[in-house]
Amino acid sequence: MNISDKLKKLDATDERQYLINENYEVYEKQGAPTGATNLHSHNFYEVIYVLSGEYSAMIADRIYRAKKGDFLLINRGVMHKYEDIIPLADASTRIILWITPGYLAEMSGQHMDLSACFRKKESCAYHFPVYYEEMLQNYLLKLAMTEVVGFPKEGVKEVADRGYLTLFFVYLNLLCDRQEYRHLGENYQSDPLIQGVSDYIDGHISEKILVEDLAKAMHMSKYHFLRTFKEVSGETAHGYIINKKLMKACELLKEGASVTESYEKVGFADYTSFLRNFRRVYGISPGKYNQYYRGQ
Repeated sequence: MNISDKLKKLDATDERQYLINENYEVYEKQGAPTGATNLHSHNFYEVIYVLSGEYSAMIADRIYRAKKGDFLLINRGVMHKYEDIIPLADASTRIILWITPGYLAEMSGQHMDLSACFRKKESCAYHFPVYYEEMLQNYLLKLAMTEVVGFPKEGVKEVADRGYLTLFFVYLNLLCDRQEYRHLGENYQSDPLIQGVSDYIDGHISEKILVEDLAKAMHMSKYHFLRTFKEVSGETAHGYIINKKLMKACELLKEGASVTESYEKVGFADYTSFLRNFRRVYGISPGKYNQYYRGQ
């Protein structure tokens, strides 16, 4: 039997951007991910390993073109989406790893923060020497297996997976510290419109931000701006404003702010609007979200 037949699968059309399992999930994903074409963010870390073919993604304001053997690391709260610019993406296969901050913190020791690899500013993409790539790939494939081959006993996989995850992130962090393994300018392109809009929203986060404000800041007519932004990002400008404000609200909640303080500081006019948008994006209420992160 092919090893791929024993891997947990995530359909390319699946739009789910939240964890079902408590701490982590690992899947194989094949074909162009048509369920991830809109800008989105989540409250866990994501690793994408290109097992075969090519794959491209917009992460923050940059478009990364990844090939076989490349790793993409996406920090929690960072806006990203699949970018349909590579014809061979239909034939690509990726291993997707999602892991919560709390679980990664549990595995971190006193002298090593295993989440540090997600906070590198120079690049989100890496390509490692073959020996290290195959080692990391092996850990990911074991994590994506439906059982520990040869040891079907109940509970064995949970223990084994924790070991694989720890080793994976220890080596990943050590490798990501090496400048020569990072994808730099030749491997991505930065979009100045996305960056400019993002910077403007960050600088006016507590205010009511209108589409007209963004168009003016970008020195464009309103309708030209709306059309261009949609083409570049795959999302409406209004939706992008809301998502950025919600991301900042989540940060405030995690820092200890109350729900009221959070929505007021990011410029929502009232709680009803904040609640409606928060539930739409994250699937839970701000209060439940607060309880979840206070408990980690």
